[in-house]
Amino acid sequence: MPTSPPHIVEECRGVLFVYNDSTVVRSENPSFPVPVHDDGSVEWKDVQFDPINNLSLRLYKPRHVTSKLPIFFYFHGGGFCIGSRTWPNCQNYCFRLASELPAIVIAPDYRLAPEHRLPAAIDDSIACLLWLQKQAAGFNSDPWLLDYADFKRVVVSGDSAGGTIAHHLAVRFGSTSGRTELEPVQIKGYVQLMPFFGGVERTRSEAECPKEAFLNLELNDRYWRLSLPIGANFDHPFANPFGPDSPQLEPVEFEPTLVVVGECDLLMDRSVDYANRLKQMGKPVEVAEFKGQQHGFFTINPWSESSAELMRMLRRFVEEVGVRSS
Repeated sequence: MPTSPPHIVEECRGVLFVYNDSTVVRSENPSFPVPVHDDGSVEWKDVQFDPINNLSLRLYKPRHVTSKLPIFFYFHGGGFCIGSRTWPNCQNYCFRLASELPAIVIAPDYRLAPEHRLPAAIDDSIACLLWLQKQAAGFNSDPWLLDYADFKRVVVSGDSAGGTIAHHLAVRFGSTSGRTELEPVQIKGYVQLMPFFGGVERTRSEAECPKEAFLNLELNDRYWRLSLPIGANFDHPFANPFGPDSPQLEPVEFEPTLVVVGECDLLMDRSVDYANRLKQMGKPVEVAEFKGQQHGFFTINPWSESSAELMRMLRRFVEEVGVRSS
């Protein structure tokens, strides 16, 4: 009996294609082919942090540095399935971060699903923080970090799936032993930009999300289907911080955390609920809502007025947590 040729069963933003025979094909082109706005005020370079998995990060610094600057991590989004430090939308956002905070910006890559399902991305992000610890300890240190970075003023941020990574890093290092593991690095705060959380029970913002939204429910579910361990549902601890099998968060010593949400984002209700639950536990968590904004507005258009307000907000946050005593 003749067999039909392979056909696509899952597709993500025109760059990831999964076939019925489990073949995975990735386009070399970014999903967001926007021009790179490099005015020369920020220098950047790529540095490998995990030779075993061939993972690199993109390091940014203002061209003219007169004092030690805080370190600001940016973990990209993409539902754990797509995205890269090299994509122009991420690079434009990092240019603005480095220039306006100002900060040494570290934008790492991590392994992507479905070839590398969770917890691969979380493990890689932990490895990146441990790489920074070695840098701070003088182990083959990059001169940009050694000369210009303040290892005692580190903020970990990420958008969408990167925001979820920031949560898991906060839990991983939110204890005395976790912080000791990173010495002399000191994480002073976390920023979750529209974090990509999931759950079996639909929220109102998920159920009412229009199909034409930048992140709609169909794509949201596809990301989780491809990135979670095979057989897991959306309440898995990697997706739902408050799922039935998720670790208890009461004992975790959270650093100050800013959760940024968009009024028109499918993920808004989950993000607000996450922040409110942590606040009820006494955690130092605040929510900033951007009216009329959709998922990822700050990388879609880093030069919009809303993006400018986000930059001002991030600068205040970095300044405030930077002066906080450890």
